[in-house]
Amino acid sequence: MKYHIDTIPVWDAFKQKKHCPLCALKYKVELTDVDRCLGGSVMEPDTRIRVNEKGFCARHQVLLYNQRNRLGHALMMHTHLKQSHSTLTPMFEAAEKAAKACANAPITKKLMGNKDGKAALKDAAQRILHHTESCLLCESIEENMARYAYTLMHLYKTDTAFRSAFAEADGLCVPDGAMLLKMAADHLSGELLTQFAHDLNVLMERSLTKLEGDLEWFTLKFDYRNQDKPWGDSKGSLERTANKLRTYCIGEEPIQE
Repeated sequence: MKYHIDTIPVWDAFKQKKHCPLCALKYKVELTDVDRCLGGSVMEPDTRIRVNEKGFCARHQVLLYNQRNRLGHALMMHTHLKQSHSTLTPMFEAAEKAAKACANAPITKKLMGNKDGKAALKDAAQRILHHTESCLLCESIEENMARYAYTLMHLYKTDTAFRSAFAEADGLCVPDGAMLLKMAADHLSGELLTQFAHDLNVLMERSLTKLEGDLEWFTLKFDYRNQDKPWGDSKGSLERTANKLRTYCIGEEPIQE
């Protein structure tokens, strides 16, 4: 098949063997988005409007902060703070009003627990929490990863060489494997769907079994009787296990060479 701008990164991610291919893609997308966010886009009106509305999650605040562009970071956060202030003020006022309604309710309602007043207070609290849960970078990364996942399905469906590369991808993490199964249900059918589920099952069983053995040997190496025995593939098995079960989170960064 012809390679294009979306298929090349997916192929490259599967050619590296150290990390989950999708985790490697996501890490690269995240670094690019963080860098772009504090680059020229800092002063772009469209970007500032979206930052003001969405803000950033705690993880991406850390990544932005680590870029050491304090001025760019502060400029974005200042306008986001101003908009958040105007949005949050009526929410906290509504919470105070609901709390007063609970306190001033008739004795009969108090005895019954004043469900209406407490529900209003909880609703105000939920709206405040909802305001803190959005993240411009998370949404951008999710959009990019959805595109890459769709491209992966297209490659599996149309390219026999890619199907072989997929079957050998021992690093594929469990969450991404589950996500791909859901996509396969919508994009594959018949024998191809059966083959995909089979390939995924085989590679997961193979990699999980090996990880279990590697991690066990890693723990046994702490016994003085094994200190002179070779490590084999057990070094890094702790990090690989955590990343396998919950997507990349610790250890060597999954940067493609």
